[in-house]
Amino acid sequence: MLQKMRKRIRLYVAVILVGISAFSVYSFSDDYFEISRNLDIFATLFRELNIYYVDETNPGDLMKKGIDDMLASLDPYTNYIPESEIEDYRFMTTGQYGGIGSLIGSRNNEVIITDPYEGFPAQKADLRAGDVIVELDGKPIKGKKNDEVSKLLKGQPKTSVKITIRREGEPNLIDKNVVREEIKINSVSYSGIIDNDLGYIRLTGFTENAGQEVKNALQALEAKTKLKGLIFDLRGNPGGLLNEAVNIVNIFVNKGVEVVSTKGKAKEWDKTYHALNNPVDTEIPVAVLVNSSSASASEIVSGSLQDLDRGIIIGKAYFR
Repeated sequence: MLQKMRKRIRLYVAVILVGISAFSVYSFSDDYFEISRNLDIFATLFRELNIYYVDETNPGDLMKKGIDDMLASLDPYTNYIPESEIEDYRFMTTGQYGGIGSLIGSRNNEVIITDPYEGFPAQKADLRAGDVIVELDGKPIKGKKNDEVSKLLKGQPKTSVKITIRREGEPNLIDKNVVREEIKINSVSYSGIIDNDLGYIRLTGFTENAGQEVKNALQALEAKTKLKGLIFDLRGNPGGLLNEAVNIVNIFVNKGVEVVSTKGKAKEWDKTYHALNNPVDTEIPVAVLVNSSSASASEIVSGSLQDLDRGIIIGKAYFR
């Protein structure tokens, strides 16, 4: 009797497993059919639009507009990065980009060179602060915004760009052929001591090695004097790499402490991030400065330090 019951239970279990498997296959097939059908519709519409629309169309612009609007319907953080903007993405994640190595700004509705970095292409080509950019590769830039000009100045290292400038005191326009190089910007833009006993560290991004830069900056400050506290400035920091945010929190908390967790659509995508290294200082009071432009990894660091009672947040931020 007991043996018959066991066989019956095993049969029920087998039927249930087969049912779950069949449902999963059916669900997958149904989703796959829906995706395939809609891709066919989109491809047909896109082709017909470019062939028969009454005015000339730009297929690349239409596709990017379609992608951007599709992603905008989901949330503000899912973005498509086209190849033309890959230098901006590299700068955000590594602090490196191909460019001329200079800050630009606006004056009297004109784009000007504001700060050529020492030792980089702009300075080597004798571009000076105050030079007005008139043309790039022979094309006028009048009416363009700073970010548009910045994208034109960036590009693959070892490629060149002809920059036509107007310089105070010079009667004629000046052409400069500038060869782009790999530009590396540190994440810690400044660190120092305030009033003899307060440390200050300004972090502008969470690129590769940002955690090591903050660690080095803190150790250098503590080597100079006994700090009573640390001001950690994340204002205007748009974020970057998640693992660097974890590394920075790890500077102030003990090894093994949970810093942040992420959840995905599937259970197996869920992940918890712990502090993996020995801390630098678990006692020093920390004040984190934030504003409405402190996003992503900045929110993780400031929120984690507050939740772990290792720091206080000063400023206004839109934590999501």
